[in-house]
Amino acid sequence: MEAWYTLYTKPNAEAQVARTLMARAFTVLLPLLPTRQAERLQPLFPCYLFVRCDLAEVGIDNLQWIPGLRRILYFDGRPARVPDAAIAVIQNGVREIEAAGGLPAHHFKPGDTVVIDEGPLAGLRGIFQGPVGPAERVRILIHLLGATNRAVVPVAALRAVDADADGGARRRGTRGRGRRIQYD
Repeated sequence: MEAWYTLYTKPNAEAQVARTLMARAFTVLLPLLPTRQAERLQPLFPCYLFVRCDLAEVGIDNLQWIPGLRRILYFDGRPARVPDAAIAVIQNGVREIEAAGGLPAHHFKPGDTVVIDEGPLAGLRGIFQGPVGPAERVRILIHLLGATNRAVVPVAALRAVDADADGGARRRGTRGRGRRIQYD
């Protein structure tokens, strides 16, 4: 009986393994997303891809010895089957991201001062920390109720604070232990 199985590959060998499997007439799912540099695609799950086959008919040995493949994922001593519904969710998610033009890009770097423009925290300033994952939400530090707290907000709700509008952000004077920082 045909089912989906998860394959674990060597780093950056996902496409090589997928091409080899397709050349051998296997049905393969390697979900790819555009990177920040639009000319390149990256795997949604680095080092993983999915193959649909009947292992009783094909034989595990025909899959295990593909160049670039490390192993087939096992649970309880048997190759782990991936439900068709989970594969459909992955495919729909990739289609939605592609329809939206890719993952949301932001120009923030860790340490940038940002202002929240939308939602219950609108108007608060924070320090950008970074993305929570390959999603539309990012983590920032905000000063609220006398303490510094982490908040996870949509990247679309943030805007950068201009250094001039901020009254000139105060820079660090030393690197620690009295070593001065020389700014241009």
